[in-house]
Amino acid sequence: MHIVITGAAGLLGKKLVQALLTKGFLTNQRGQLEAIERITAIDIATLEGIVDPRLRSISADISQTSELESSIDARTDSVFHLAAIVSAQAEQDFELGMRINIDAARRMMDRLRHLPQRVRLVTTSSVAVFGGSLPLKVEDSRVWMPQSSYGTQKAVNDLLLADYSRRGFIDGRSLRMPTIVVRPGKPNAAASSFASAIIREPLNGAAANCPVNPLMRLWLMSPARAVQALIHGHELDVKRLDQGRVINLCGLSVTVAEMLASLQRLCGDETASRVSFQPDRAIEDIVNSWPGNFHADYAHRLGFQANASFDEIINEYLAELA
Repeated sequence: MHIVITGAAGLLGKKLVQALLTKGFLTNQRGQLEAIERITAIDIATLEGIVDPRLRSISADISQTSELESSIDARTDSVFHLAAIVSAQAEQDFELGMRINIDAARRMMDRLRHLPQRVRLVTTSSVAVFGGSLPLKVEDSRVWMPQSSYGTQKAVNDLLLADYSRRGFIDGRSLRMPTIVVRPGKPNAAASSFASAIIREPLNGAAANCPVNPLMRLWLMSPARAVQALIHGHELDVKRLDQGRVINLCGLSVTVAEMLASLQRLCGDETASRVSFQPDRAIEDIVNSWPGNFHADYAHRLGFQANASFDEIINEYLAELA
C-alpha cells in the first residue's frame, strides 16, 4: 500500500507519519487490511527525526504540478492532504492562500481523478467555514458563512471534495477539525495560535498574551485525538457516509477562562499568572466568528471521539515534555 501525506513536516503530519508506520496497515478500497509498504511525505519544510525504510520524504511546493505528478502515481492508494496556509496568514496574503489552499488542492484532486484506481483522500476542514449569527451549539446541517479568506478556501475545498466523490473520481472524506491544542514549538500564523501559546509558554516559564476575551468559547482537540480521527476517518466504510463526505468532528467546548483554570489547577498559580490579556481586534474578529460548540451527531454516530476534559489535553502535552 502506498500512502501520500502532504504537510508531513507539520505537527499533525509528523504525528500521522509516525502513527501509520507504527500501525503498519490500513484498509484498502476492497475493504481489506493491507500492509503499508511506502509512505511519501511531502512538505515545503524538511521532515526530520523519522527514519524508516518505508518512508520517502520530499521537500517540495505542492502548488507545483510536476511535484504532485511525480509523488502521486498509479500505485497510490490513499492521500492525507494536510498542507495549508493557516487562517491569519491566508487573510494577510490572499494570493498565497488561494494558491495553496484552493489551486493546489484542486490540482491534487484532478491528479487523483485521472489515475486508473480510485484513491481515498482524507483532508482537513475548519470551523472557520462558519460565521454570522450562530446558535450556542451548531447543528451538522448548519449552512456555512465564512468570515475570512481561509474559511472561504476551506469551504470551497469541502464542496469540491464532495462533488469529486459524488462523481466517483475519488473516495473523499473531509474532517472538520476543532482547534488543535497544545501545539509544541513556536507560535504559527494561525489566528488560533494563542490557544496553544497561553498553555505552552507558561509551562516553559515564559509570558504569554491572550488576545481575546477570556469568556470566548473554543472548540478544541488534542494532537493525539486529531491523529486518531484522521486514521479513523480513513478506515470508515463508504457505506456509512450517508450524511455526506464532510464531517464536523467531536471536540471539547471550553472557554479561555476554563482553559486557564485548568492550567492553574494542574500547574499552580505561578504558571497561570504568566498569562496577560491584551486584546487584538483582528484576531478577536476572526476567532469570534467561529462556533464554540457543536452537536456533532454524525461524527458521534461514526465513532469519532473527543477529549474528555481540558485537563486531559494539558496532561497529554506534559507527557510529551517529560
